[in-house]
Order: sequence, then C-alpha cells, then structure tokens
Amino acid sequence: MITHATRIVALFSVTAFLVFASVGCNTAHGFGKDVEKAGEKIQHGTK
Repeated sequence: MITHATRIVALFSVTAFLVFASVGCNTAHGFGKDVEKAGEKIQHGTK
C-alpha cells in the first residue's frame, strides 16, 4: 500500500530529476542526446 509520504517523496524525486535534466540540457536536441546516451549505457549494462 502506498502511503501519502511515499507519494510525496516520489513526486519530489521525479520533479528534481526533471529540473536537473532541464538545467543540464539547453535545448530539446541536447536532451535527446542525453536520453540516447543513457539508453546506450543501459544496453551496454545488459550485455
């Protein structure tokens, strides 16, 4: 069962991630490159 506090922590975590991701990328193109790099690291980690 998900408690109210757990939802708040999850919402805060997602918000913080989005803020840091948007600060790290100045454009949508840069954000796409970051997502692509993250996907490549995940693929290499599963091999």
